[in-house]
Amino acid sequence: GLRGSIPTEVGMLSQLTLLNLNYNGITGSIPTEVGMLSQLTALSLHGNDITGSIPTEVGMLSQLDYLDLSLNDITGSIPTE
Repeated sequence: GLRGSIPTEVGMLSQLTLLNLNYNGITGSIPTEVGMLSQLTALSLHGNDITGSIPTEVGMLSQLDYLDLSLNDITGSIPTE
């Protein structure tokens, strides 16, 4: 599987609608650049070693219908806007 952190360049994937990185060796925090994925309808990062809080930018993803961040070491609440 994939190892390491999610690169900030993920924000350049402007037409991305689904990001599924379940059960990899993803570490570090969710980059704020994820908030630039305005077409994203599903974000699933289940079963990794992600730490930190969910960036407030995730709450601005108006097309997001599905969010799964379970089985990580994420703290705090899900941002709403």
